[in-house]
Amino acid sequence: MRASVSRVSRSREQLPFTGRPAAVLLPIFEEDGEARIVLTRRAATLRSHTSEVAFPGGRIEDGETAVAAALREAQEEVALDPASVEVIGELTPLATLSASAGITPVVGLLATRPVLVADPTEVEHIFDVALADLLADEIFAEERWDTPFGDDRSINFFHLPDDIVWGATARILRDLLERVVSVA
Repeated sequence: MRASVSRVSRSREQLPFTGRPAAVLLPIFEEDGEARIVLTRRAATLRSHTSEVAFPGGRIEDGETAVAAALREAQEEVALDPASVEVIGELTPLATLSASAGITPVVGLLATRPVLVADPTEVEHIFDVALADLLADEIFAEERWDTPFGDDRSINFFHLPDDIVWGATARILRDLLERVVSVA
């Protein structure tokens, strides 16, 4: 189970941050002895990353911290009460290939399964997946893609039974899983 993550190179390929900074929340809760993480499918009507799997999140407003932005965006997108989130830290910031926006992943624990309601202007669907399922054999894949920067980059994929998580969201999941596996 752990081999899927441990066999992957641990190097972090960074792109320049030229876009507006953003933050996402990685809401994690325990149910039936399993750690589960909340994901969303972005609305098809959005300007970018339409219908892609993502974490709740968005742009950091002037004067706002990454944590405050992640909590605000999660409340706006999926009605997650910020008071119900115990922020335990941030993962390594990263940039997207398409916009070079700097994204700060914020990890938050929830005491129980949250009752979430999607804002239909931003979110088509809310779902969760067990972290153990993300570590299962044949779920993770990595490809090399040419970029506008004249080189090739590692693109990560998690092939779930009903969906594919890829791009920045998959890179964030990979970072989280590598950290979880390394302390287990």
